Amino acid sequence: MSAGTIPRLVIAAPASGAGKTTVATGLMAAFAEAGLAVSPHKVGPDYIDPGYHSLATGRPGRNLDAYLCGTDRLAPLFLHGARGADLAVVEGVMGLFDGASGMGELSSTAQVAKVLRAPVVLVVDASSQSRSVAALVHGFASWDPQVRLAGVILNKVGSDRHEALLREAMESSGVPVLGALRRTGEVRTPSRHLGLVPVAERRADALDAVRELAARVRAGCDMEALLALARGVPELPDAAWDPAAEAAEAGGPVAGGRRPLIAVAGGAAFTFSYAEHAELLAAAGADVVPFDPLRDEQLPEGTGGLVIGGGFPEVYAPDLSANAPLRAAVAGLAASGAPVSAECAGLLYLAGSIDGKPMCGVLPAEARMSERLTLGYREAVALEDNALAAAGTRVRGHEFHRTAVEPGAGASPAWGLTHPERRVEGFVQGGVHASYLHVHWAAAPSLATRLVAGAVRGTAVGAR
Repeated sequence: MSAGTIPRLVIAAPASGAGKTTVATGLMAAFAEAGLAVSPHKVGPDYIDPGYHSLATGRPGRNLDAYLCGTDRLAPLFLHGARGADLAVVEGVMGLFDGASGMGELSSTAQVAKVLRAPVVLVVDASSQSRSVAALVHGFASWDPQVRLAGVILNKVGSDRHEALLREAMESSGVPVLGALRRTGEVRTPSRHLGLVPVAERRADALDAVRELAARVRAGCDMEALLALARGVPELPDAAWDPAAEAAEAGGPVAGGRRPLIAVAGGAAFTFSYAEHAELLAAAGADVVPFDPLRDEQLPEGTGGLVIGGGFPEVYAPDLSANAPLRAAVAGLAASGAPVSAECAGLLYLAGSIDGKPMCGVLPAEARMSERLTLGYREAVALEDNALAAAGTRVRGHEFHRTAVEPGAGASPAWGLTHPERRVEGFVQGGVHASYLHVHWAAAPSLATRLVAGAVRGTAVGAR
């Protein structure tokens, strides 16, 4: 089987809340338990669902986001992530045709399905309808002829009688029913202010939940028909994305043979990261070593650069604050001029405090929880040379947080946002680049090579 013919399915829904994650994760786990190597993917910038996908399959969860990475990178990134797999399952985002606000189909599940030439299985919340389900499915099937809506899974079905009525109605739609799941016995998947609780915070409990999802999906779905559907896809002509080639084109790997150590924050407090970031750092010439700010009292020995991604430091603020030795080590590394990249949660960790709990004190800023959810895609430009980007570098990113930062004096802004609003955002201070903006480095591999080059030098560009 060539890379371009990897069997694949897209799991979509008419709207959020229909059960995409339940069905997609259950399918991934059920097929993996059957002995298939399953490649998990998620449409959009979501970090949490891919954690459950990874738990279900044993492979990294991968994101497919046309806004962040560009439409032309969707298939290459998919093929890179699915390399060596027997089957790929792509979980959609929101409703099938919902994408970036005001930008048509961009970043929608429908767009990804078309680019990947993949059949779509629609998960329908059937809890409050019978014959109407056929009209709803007919509308979705006919809206865009380039989207192949190949089957339906009826979710939240009330009874055998209810299921019979739904199946009878669907007979006239021309779209086959590939499964029906009861609404009783919901699997416990706890949520809080930014969605599901990440896997890293409840691994044993989450593993039990994933196994239960697999059993429910296996019992309620036609697994043979779903697999046959996935195997009937046409070949993709694209070449797989290659981090080594991308890093080389962006100026890496760094010459001289020395591989700097880049420490990457992980653990329960820092769970938001795209798999391609570590791959690009390694391709650019770094040794990438994870550490857990909740448990480790020192940075990995020899750390020459630091990456702190997103997560929930506000939830773990007391424990992060109590780890004074690591906070001091992070502050010392930043003071040395070494390159430090911090996104969202990382920005909060580098601040003076979170809700009064002392943090690393690297940035002249104080952080607090907020009632306001900040959410959306952004376009931005680097305002000056820094550890992560040269002045004038343009990126697309995503904001998603319920915190606010009150800046003090002494640091420059990291980005000038240009769309959908104009404002400055983040901090550049010495070798530190800290921002709320989540950026997918696959679209800007120079961010990785620049950070690694700064670690080789021992100081970042712009460090003062």
